[in-house]
Amino acid sequence: MILVTGATGTVGREVMRRLPADAAVRVMTRDPARVAGPGAAEVVRGDYGDPRSLARAVQGVRAAFLVTNRVGSDDDARFVEAARAAGVRHVVKLSAAAVADPLAQDLITRWQRGNEELLRKSGMEWTVLRPRAFMSNTLSWATAVRTEQVVRALYGSSATACVDPRDIAEVAVRALTEGGHAGRAHALTGPEPITAAEQTAQLAELLGRPLRFEELGVARMRAALRARHSEAVAEALLESAERRREGGKAEVEGAVREILGRPAGSFRAWAADHLSAFSAG
Repeated sequence: MILVTGATGTVGREVMRRLPADAAVRVMTRDPARVAGPGAAEVVRGDYGDPRSLARAVQGVRAAFLVTNRVGSDDDARFVEAARAAGVRHVVKLSAAAVADPLAQDLITRWQRGNEELLRKSGMEWTVLRPRAFMSNTLSWATAVRTEQVVRALYGSSATACVDPRDIAEVAVRALTEGGHAGRAHALTGPEPITAAEQTAQLAELLGRPLRFEELGVARMRAALRARHSEAVAEALLESAERRREGGKAEVEGAVREILGRPAGSFRAWAADHLSAFSAG
């Protein structure tokens, strides 16, 4: 039995699409109606904050895909405790590339570092996935692209080796279903560093219409982030953007090619497959 958490999220949805059809799969979610995937998957209602539902979800599970996103919470600790008590053998955790950067000290990165340490000390087999920023984050530009032909972003000339979430999911499935991944941290990036201004230009080419890039100042970006996140998380995201401006997110890693036997997907390829989100018609 493989347990998938975060199955309604960006990476979890892709994990569900890629798991073998004959695999015994259970999904833990707060909202079962939102789960899409293999028809044979068992879907259970559960929450990290509900010990009874968590115990039911991990019962009989061999391997688990762990996704947590409530920054500062003890969701990882609760899951690790329940999984260990239930005899789960292997946990594949979605973490973040910044964990390996000693100069990254923002709240989110420190929280993820602590979560990784909990898992390493759990006594279970573990695999950590450390992706760089998701290419799908650019979907936040879609409305402005459709209605104003503009992309607004902070530090538009600073590059990041962003990664296709589908590659993350494919690596996760390999780790869940194959040997050789226990005790490893996989750094997952795209094939090249790319700036927001360059992404804008590639989107314009694919759409066949001009797009304008508009540099956001820190104050405007802070206001936009605080409209969606707590003040603490918004400030952590701004700190992360500063590391990108300093060049801390541009390094390309080879794990995707090594594990999947093919190059990592490019932003252009990802954008071409999701072009309808940016199209006006």
